[in-house]
Amino acid sequence: MAVNAAPSRQAPPGRLAGRWVPWLVIGLWVALAAVLVPLSGKLSSVTTDRAVDTLPANAESTKVAALEDSLPGGEDNTFVFVYHRAGGMTDADRATVERHYNTLAKRYPPKAAAGEDDDGPPTRLSTDGKAMMFTLDVSTNYGGPETIVGPLRDAAKDRPAGLELDVTGPAAVDGDMDAVFDGIDLQVFLTTVLVVTVLLILTYRSPVLWFIPLVVVGAATLTAMATVYLLVKGFGIVVNDQNSALLTILVFGVGTDYALLLIARYRETLHHHENVRVAMVHALRGAAPAILASAATVVAGLLCLLVADLNSTSGLGPIGAAGILCALVAMLTLFPAVLVVLGRRIFWPAIPRFSTAVEQKQGLWGRLGTAISRRRWVATLGSFGVLGVLAIGLAGNTGALREQDQFLSAPESVTGFTVLRQHFPELGGQPMTIFTRPAYQERVLDIVKGTPGVAVAIPGQTSGGWADISVFPTDAPDTVAEYDTIKRVRTAVHAVSGAEAIVGGPSAENLDTEVTTSRDEKLVIPLVLAVVLIVLGLLLRAIVAPLVLMATVIVSFAAAFGGSVFIFDTVLGFKGIDYSVPLLAFLFLVALGVDYNIFLASRGREETVRLGTRQGMLKALSATGGVITSAGLVLAATFAVLTTLPLVMLIEVGFLVAFGVLLDALLVRSVLVPALTLLIGRRIWWPSRLSRPTAEPPDGPQSLADDEELALQR
Repeated sequence: MAVNAAPSRQAPPGRLAGRWVPWLVIGLWVALAAVLVPLSGKLSSVTTDRAVDTLPANAESTKVAALEDSLPGGEDNTFVFVYHRAGGMTDADRATVERHYNTLAKRYPPKAAAGEDDDGPPTRLSTDGKAMMFTLDVSTNYGGPETIVGPLRDAAKDRPAGLELDVTGPAAVDGDMDAVFDGIDLQVFLTTVLVVTVLLILTYRSPVLWFIPLVVVGAATLTAMATVYLLVKGFGIVVNDQNSALLTILVFGVGTDYALLLIARYRETLHHHENVRVAMVHALRGAAPAILASAATVVAGLLCLLVADLNSTSGLGPIGAAGILCALVAMLTLFPAVLVVLGRRIFWPAIPRFSTAVEQKQGLWGRLGTAISRRRWVATLGSFGVLGVLAIGLAGNTGALREQDQFLSAPESVTGFTVLRQHFPELGGQPMTIFTRPAYQERVLDIVKGTPGVAVAIPGQTSGGWADISVFPTDAPDTVAEYDTIKRVRTAVHAVSGAEAIVGGPSAENLDTEVTTSRDEKLVIPLVLAVVLIVLGLLLRAIVAPLVLMATVIVSFAAAFGGSVFIFDTVLGFKGIDYSVPLLAFLFLVALGVDYNIFLASRGREETVRLGTRQGMLKALSATGGVITSAGLVLAATFAVLTTLPLVMLIEVGFLVAFGVLLDALLVRSVLVPALTLLIGRRIWWPSRLSRPTAEPPDGPQSLADDEELALQR
């Protein structure tokens, strides 16, 4: 069918469509890149994964870590060497262990070994005679855990055949964790570029067009990295390796989404305007409000994280917001400028031609809208049925993931803990560190020894007005039983008046992180919902529509989480959900999931003014279906990049968000939201004037009559 496009061949370009504007914009971006790109490479130099930086300053384990750093020797990294032979340790084995200890002790002069009396032997033989162990405290002057754990393992390679060695301990775990993140930014960046490139080529089927959004999004990513670096240096924001990887994913995913939406509008306007600059101005007028609302929603949601107590969580707020804003500015300035300069030929071979009559086809999404219109209740109940079945997965294993289970393939430090616990059950847990005033050390020590769940408690050194005590729990690290022991120990020592005792250590840090995250969830999630709801209300100038859209996003999140838990539990065999995953997934799926509803609902409102609610929603679905689905696939694919990394936490975030985005784009936005809109009718725009019968356009009553006829047919 051909319709008049009412083109304006002689339309005045105006200031924004002047010949010099695109070149000025490109020039400004080149100048900006010259300043900021060199700074982007410095972001990795300010990232930190230390618990003392991640946890809030008032956390008890943070106080212990800060006190350890301030005392002589407190900044040491503790490694545990566990030697074992299935048939029992031989004399040669024992001599080798002693030789290794003496060599390493000379190379890295330690303080008294944790778990030993000052006058006791540095090495320990297990009661079953099958293992020996010693601890080594290495000063940070020799480097961090990630740099020293390798040389330590290499130094102990000379040993008799059959004698196995695992270098473990808190510092070894940190070193292996750092090794996972080593080069992760570059890996994520390159993998994301490859994925987005393939999807853009498949989307546009053009040998050139795919390259433009890729380059612009890449520029936005480098700009975002430089901006975050300046924020860290200027305001002391905490950036860990996880947040740095998420920044790249966010900018690429969101930036590509904006590019797809703008190109779709630009392609439409090129049919109606001969001048490409005028066509771009009209495309921006049509697409920019939805893009701005989308960015505002995500930024507002991310900034809600500032109220979180966990520094890594609160830091993600401004980090992510800076990334979204950089993507927004790049896609609304540099991207249009480059497209205009390159002209229509950038779409080759499917170049959109200027014509007074444009053929409009119903297409897949038009046919889907017609089907939904005829079977609204079926579409609504069917969608809720699918989402409800997926949500049943929430009954699966949603317990917290232990630090030792974070690795996709267990490194030596993790297997070493298992061996240590097998042969030295009294030392099989991660040690707690207690600081108390010296005058109360003996009293605190006696109380701790009598606390259920404590295997060994050994007094340590006294310095700087503090005395330390090393405590080994009977239970495995990061288990509920060990956490209960830490809580009992804290309660017991806090009761000693005047001791000022505080309890920390690796497991205590993990416990405080889990407790802080749980508290942050209760604060951040309602705030995100409220902020996103307000943004939707301002955009749509209604109350009912934002409530409906938010309800669908929440149901979609529950379904995505449930379906993901089922996959993690039964297919991938993960041993729980990382404590940070629910909040991160909720934030991304609510903020990003609302994006597609914004694109659809804003176009629906625009068309409702001309066509009425029913025809307006069907027109919006037909016009936005293809581009939003493409955007959903791209965003899901970028988050799916995280599943290629060897860390369970990132795999869980990547899979959950990717699955949730696909569920939202393909089912919630494509079927459920249109069906609910058609069921509610014009009342969905209440209390705006569009909800009143008198506000219907000339063909509005015909649309209402069609609604009544369809209702009678049902």
